[in-house]
Amino acid sequence: MKIGIVDLDTSHPQNWIPIERELGHDVVGVWDGGSVHPRSYVDQFARDKGLGPVYGSLEELARDVDAAIIHGCDWDTHVAKARPFIEAGKGVLLDKPMAGCLRDIRQLQAWVDGGARITGGSSLRFCVETREWMGQPLEERGTPHTALCGCAVDEFNYGIHAYALLNGILGPGARSVRHLGGSLQRRALVRWEDGRTGVVVMGAAAAYHPFHATVVTDRTVAHYQPDAGKLYRALLESVLPYLEGSEPPPMPFAALVEPELAAIAAMQSWTEGGREVRLDALGEGGYDGAGFAQGYRLMRYPEGASA
Repeated sequence: MKIGIVDLDTSHPQNWIPIERELGHDVVGVWDGGSVHPRSYVDQFARDKGLGPVYGSLEELARDVDAAIIHGCDWDTHVAKARPFIEAGKGVLLDKPMAGCLRDIRQLQAWVDGGARITGGSSLRFCVETREWMGQPLEERGTPHTALCGCAVDEFNYGIHAYALLNGILGPGARSVRHLGGSLQRRALVRWEDGRTGVVVMGAAAAYHPFHATVVTDRTVAHYQPDAGKLYRALLESVLPYLEGSEPPPMPFAALVEPELAAIAAMQSWTEGGREVRLDALGEGGYDGAGFAQGYRLMRYPEGASA
């Protein structure tokens, strides 16, 4: 494919582009909305990575590519930035979190239902360690019924990884989420329709925590920490064949977006006194993408950034 990059906000573009090229794709151009970096950074990035032109509009980029990868850390802009590519019949990969509110998730689902190719989310959904553990003979590993997954940093931009790791272990079908309170970090209880249960631990901690999972089955207990160095390739190898049209989606979009729905349910639970929130009855509240992007920019450029 010819791939276009939308937004250079995070470290992901510089780490993903070499993998995308190793997988046989051509990264041909970039457009950046300026949420985090000044234009001088974008121009230098394009030169250093051999990306060709810095495009002046998303519509121009959409004409020249087969698919777009949207890396913007303001998830509230993902739908608007995806629209020109969807309308042009191009595939879209939305970096995590794919969306921060139910309204945007409904729009993405409607596009997929109409035939659009949309994928993305947290790389932890596709991590090698979960696939290897699940690939063991069932009579040895047993059927998982309870899992604890966690990470640190924040509740959504990074916390989405813990929800995705849990979803990869227990699969789709989460019914509801209830906030269990916060002591140093937040904890959320995720219930499945069939009685399986997961606990997600996320949010700021005194030090960085690696991604971690503890799984209890009817036969054993397992604990593992996904290797961060393998995550990006695991995601891209899983989703890019679908974007180029050579393979079906790795899973239905409704299953892919379930970690975002669970995270939104957790946030609604802790803002409403810890009540249990069903994923099929979410309110309209969500996470503030613009506020996160502003804070991210200040973290990168505490003294401000010039053009």
